[in-house]
Amino acid sequence: MKKQDVLVIGGGMITHDLLLPSLFHLQRLGRVGKLTVCALNSAPLQALKDSPDIRQAFPGQEFEALPALTEPPEKMFPDLFQQALKQLAPRQIVVVAVPDQFHYDIVMAALEHGQHVLCVKPLVMKYDQAVAIEALAREKGLFVGVEYHKRFDRRSLMAKRQYALGEFGRFVMAEARLVEPYYYRHSNFQNWFTCDKTDPFVYVGCHYVDLVWFITGIKPVAVSVSGVKGRFPNGREGYLWANGRVRYENGAVLSVTDGLGYPDAAAGSNDQGLTLYGEGPDKCGMLQHNDQDRGVRHCYLNGRYSYASPDFYRLTPWEGEGAKPVGYGYDSVAANIEAMCRIEQESAGLSLGQAVIRRRELLAAIDRQGIIATPANSSINELVVEAARLSIVNDGAWVEIVYGQKPHVGFIRPGASA
Repeated sequence: MKKQDVLVIGGGMITHDLLLPSLFHLQRLGRVGKLTVCALNSAPLQALKDSPDIRQAFPGQEFEALPALTEPPEKMFPDLFQQALKQLAPRQIVVVAVPDQFHYDIVMAALEHGQHVLCVKPLVMKYDQAVAIEALAREKGLFVGVEYHKRFDRRSLMAKRQYALGEFGRFVMAEARLVEPYYYRHSNFQNWFTCDKTDPFVYVGCHYVDLVWFITGIKPVAVSVSGVKGRFPNGREGYLWANGRVRYENGAVLSVTDGLGYPDAAAGSNDQGLTLYGEGPDKCGMLQHNDQDRGVRHCYLNGRYSYASPDFYRLTPWEGEGAKPVGYGYDSVAANIEAMCRIEQESAGLSLGQAVIRRRELLAAIDRQGIIATPANSSINELVVEAARLSIVNDGAWVEIVYGQKPHVGFIRPGASA
């Protein structure tokens, strides 16, 4: 396959912990060509360059830093990504890894410049924005993927198949949790994770909303989210905890608890999992995923006790130099990159018009398969996100999701059932 150049926009935590290592490995495998990381300033890029784990795992591999590392870390470059997009050859790859509220503008800009896109979740904050992205991508024959990596967890793929076979019965009740570490409050989160922008349900709870949709295929119809506000170390106010309830078209209910408060000294790096119940003829089925503890427990010489999950993302020895990333986080990034490479490979050599038609055919097949999250097969999540934001700023009021010709959200009418 022809190598695709990659521009990563955003140099924060997810770029360090998952995206850059995955892309470096794909570069070793011949899928990725030139790799550029663009950030608001030079500080996070220097941290990526100096990362001991990345340097040890990928010896000799480098990325181009925008802005240059010689720029003072306090100097900001808010529009540099636009320049980087203009310099990128058509139909390469843009990875969007910035705070949620900036996704739409950057994804649309990348599409306008003729680039395939992989975006961290959630794709956008409003359903109409997802529709606009889908329409522009289809028009240009470009791929847009959403990095809902839990879809690539083998236990999720297994559950999707077993649910389709009827082995769990009909989904009726579920409870999920995803509480991230307390130290997130001391990170750059305190500059953007404010009450007017996002909340824990939208930021991480969306993983389990997507997962229930992925496994069951049952549509959500109403959402209520309550939040607990607090102050970040810099004094900004944010929702530090949230609990959401999602009602589905068949009457089922999902409850999701999220927060930025898992004790830093506790085992594992967070607390997360899903329990789902189904009903069948005179019996019930159950799916239970304890996602932070995969049965691997370590106690290190420094006194730290850890649930050392090998399944999301780990750097491991391999037959080559350095180390390689393994886990469903890497599998998710790789599947999206491979999809873009395959689209370009199978449309190469065709006339301009024929190439667009062929790329649209390939995109439609990916949408139908429903494994990789795309705007066409996952925009139900944007309806939930939009409803959740409307609910949480209105003290947990129930918001309904209305489908039909133009899906939208709105407060449930007085006297109507949630």
